[in-house]
Amino acid sequence: MRLTRGMIRIAHVCILLISFCSCKNASKQLKDTHVEKPDTFETIQVNTNEVQERLDTIIIQTVLKDLSGVSDTTFVNLKEYSDDFLYDLKYATTDNFLKTKVYECAECYVRAKTARALIKANKEFQKQGYRIKFFDCYRPHDVQKEMWKIVPNPQYVANPAKGSIHNKGGAVDITLVNSNGEELKMGTGFDFFGPKAHHDYTALPEKVLENRKLLKETMEKYGFWSIRTEWWHYNLSAGSNDRVANFRWNCE
Repeated sequence: MRLTRGMIRIAHVCILLISFCSCKNASKQLKDTHVEKPDTFETIQVNTNEVQERLDTIIIQTVLKDLSGVSDTTFVNLKEYSDDFLYDLKYATTDNFLKTKVYECAECYVRAKTARALIKANKEFQKQGYRIKFFDCYRPHDVQKEMWKIVPNPQYVANPAKGSIHNKGGAVDITLVNSNGEELKMGTGFDFFGPKAHHDYTALPEKVLENRKLLKETMEKYGFWSIRTEWWHYNLSAGSNDRVANFRWNCE
């Protein structure tokens, strides 16, 4: 059985609990046998209730939620349902073609049906030693308007009058990484707007073409379709007719 990072964190917590209990028992034994503490020791008071609350919080945070029973159109935070993805959400930084931060903080929200398809696709990638890395996920409609003000060009930004599938929670911008977290070579970076980023551009090293093919064919197998001009962009077919949304996630 492969241990996930969440399972490993829980194991660490259990070790801490065992150590805590062992120390507590040792302290009781010392007290019972009337062993006096050396003068060099300092008395340390431990609030056991506070320790327990902190440990409970850590345990709760490491337990992943279950998508079964969640409505297809419900927006979910992907990291709460799988810890097998990587994230580099560019629009929460200035490292993007807009040169502007348009998200207050980095979170990857999608519709529940999109999350299910992504988790299935990622499991197949993992069998080959790869994982999905996200550059962008759901995008609030107001952010789409902001992006349009900065770059009002439909070649680069979807016109907010119609909206983008990103605004519907059915589109993601992704790449693949290896077991060391290193991005596979895809010929260009994310948001490179030019012929080299097109799926039908073949004047690239064979390995790059293989990587793009792997990404495209696997995503299509799980219900996504690509757009010709962006190797990183994938839309869930079942999400095409969903309504444009504008909710903003909370930033702590």
